[in-house]
Amino acid sequence: MRRRPRPRGAAAEAYAAAELPGGRADWREVPWAVVDLETTGLDATRDEVIAFAVVPVDAGRIRAGAVTYRLVRPQRMPQADSIRIHGIRPADLAEAPPLEAQRDVLLEALAGRLPVAHAAQVERAFLAPVLAEAGVTLRGPVADTRELGRAWLAEAEPGTVAPRLELGALARRLGLPVHRPHHALGDALTTAQVFLALATRLERRGRLTVRSLIAAQEHAGHQRG
Repeated sequence: MRRRPRPRGAAAEAYAAAELPGGRADWREVPWAVVDLETTGLDATRDEVIAFAVVPVDAGRIRAGAVTYRLVRPQRMPQADSIRIHGIRPADLAEAPPLEAQRDVLLEALAGRLPVAHAAQVERAFLAPVLAEAGVTLRGPVADTRELGRAWLAEAEPGTVAPRLELGALARRLGLPVHRPHHALGDALTTAQVFLALATRLERRGRLTVRSLIAAQEHAGHQRG
């Protein structure tokens, strides 16, 4: 017997119905949502989200006053190896609401925006089940600053194999500050600044649309090395 799909809540309905910009839109005209998650590990089948941050970018500018940051109480608290990376202790999470109680906050922060993340496959893997529980899927192409960074380096240093840089290393290569590494809000702010810097550099070769931005990162992703 097939299970009936769970009814969507208001936030999920609004997320699913929100109009997204098309591929021909100039990147500066697009509302973006820079997402970063802190988790108990990197295996999305067993590890859990313990913090999330969303930084909105509108008209090519970070809306610092509209950021979203939440701690999340997991079913299983982070272990020592995980705590050494992000510094989030069980005591910090004991009073935090569980993820299902904060899903609407995340959906509202993402609605009508194209997502941005660094090494986006991690955010994709953890967001997929979270959104599925609400009856929706992640919408729109995801801008990946790691691959965009590789596209920029390939142009800036022709004839070399462009590396995939970690967030802090890429920010420093661009001459940008690194905000509190391995903290969801700090990493989201760093990613947002990196995204703006990379898009500004990539548009020097001509008008940069959503489609051409995603094409640049996909081309970089297919390069060897």
